[in-house]
Amino acid sequence: MRWALVKVSLAVTAMVVVAFAVPLGLVIREMARDRAFSNAEREAAAVAPALSITTDREELERVVASAGSDAAMAVHIPAGQDGEPLDIGKRRAAEKDIEAVRKLGRASTATVTGGSTLLQPVALSSGEIAIVEVFVPEAEVTNGVGTAWAVLAGVGVALILGSVAVADRLGVRMVRPAQRLVEGAHELGEGKLGARVPEEGPTELRLAAVAFNSMADQVVQLLANERELAADLSHRLRTPLTVLRLNAASLGDGPAAEQTRAAVEQLEREVDTIIRTARDAKPQTAAAGPGAGCDAAEVVRERMSFWSALAEDEGRKWRMAGADRPVRIPVARTDLAAALDALLGNVFRHTAEGTAFAVDVHNGEDAVIVLVSDAGPGIPDPETAMARGRGSGSDGSTGLGLDIVRRLAESTGGDVRIGSSVLGGTEVRIWLQLDGRERAPRRRGHRGTVRRRRGPGRLVASFNRPRSLP
Repeated sequence: MRWALVKVSLAVTAMVVVAFAVPLGLVIREMARDRAFSNAEREAAAVAPALSITTDREELERVVASAGSDAAMAVHIPAGQDGEPLDIGKRRAAEKDIEAVRKLGRASTATVTGGSTLLQPVALSSGEIAIVEVFVPEAEVTNGVGTAWAVLAGVGVALILGSVAVADRLGVRMVRPAQRLVEGAHELGEGKLGARVPEEGPTELRLAAVAFNSMADQVVQLLANERELAADLSHRLRTPLTVLRLNAASLGDGPAAEQTRAAVEQLEREVDTIIRTARDAKPQTAAAGPGAGCDAAEVVRERMSFWSALAEDEGRKWRMAGADRPVRIPVARTDLAAALDALLGNVFRHTAEGTAFAVDVHNGEDAVIVLVSDAGPGIPDPETAMARGRGSGSDGSTGLGLDIVRRLAESTGGDVRIGSSVLGGTEVRIWLQLDGRERAPRRRGHRGTVRRRRGPGRLVASFNRPRSLP
């Protein structure tokens, strides 16, 4: 906008300067010409009284010398009845021009070498017409014109520069509030809720700044209300959790009782974490950095140990691969555990008892892949299943489990894909990027594939990375 205003001002001012300077320059040139010929007419008029009295050569030479330079003035007297033609001074005009003026009886100009001449007719006492010739050099005709044109050009340039400077200042006054508004929008989009815009500048931009600040205040208030609501709803879970903990304490000893008590304690910790996070308005996922993250293999072994007891009760076969050595990922331990619990919980919730499942961990150079697959009926519409809050439509399905997994993967620059597993059911692939870079969008026809073959006692997997990935 700033440069547009400058360009418009430059164009308009240049046109105005040209429209006025060119005619004014021509007028100045004509005025200089008129001034030069007016001086010539005055010199010629000084000789006219003497010509009307006498035609004596000596007298006329003295008059011509006193009236002006004899090199620039000449007098042409025609021959009378008793004399010869008399020419005083240097003739420059052609004879035909002199005769034409003598016949017409009025002053005229003629172009000669080096300038122009003024031919002024004067009546003699004898009735004849004498011609006074005054030479006007070209330098005298253009005297002062160049200086005047230079002054006009300087004034025009000064006007153009001044208008550009004024337009630039006006552009800054208009653009700077707009830039602040853009910067404030970027900061608010990046999560800086304290971003506000100064309410200054033109009226329209001031109104836009007022609207932006009002919107930002409403966003902050809505987020605060949402955090309070999340904290309040989570706090309501304490009462049923207390009842569960008391009932679990009365179960006695045994593996099932211990697992039930451990599950209740973990649920209480998760509820406390939700409440603290909602109150403090801090993200649950730990920031990636040196030493941050967890051992994915250890978390997988821990969660499979938990779910294996329920699998044995329901007669489900399960396998685990790739979790026999450390695999570091830039994800908090609790977040990975929550994602695995969400996926494994979906297996137990949406497949029949006795359905087998498997968890694979693949450690690559720049990514770690966690595969959760089952032998169930599969998911007919993976895109709908990934949509937050839709669920499967059955009781107990909120649709948030897969969204938790997706947000976990995207926090590292990875993604989540749903496909068909070799077990015949659903396969959920979690891609966790190790270097934190955004993955390039896939090109059609270059999809990544996961191929598995059944080995002795476990699943063996290999991953072909597409060329478009970083």
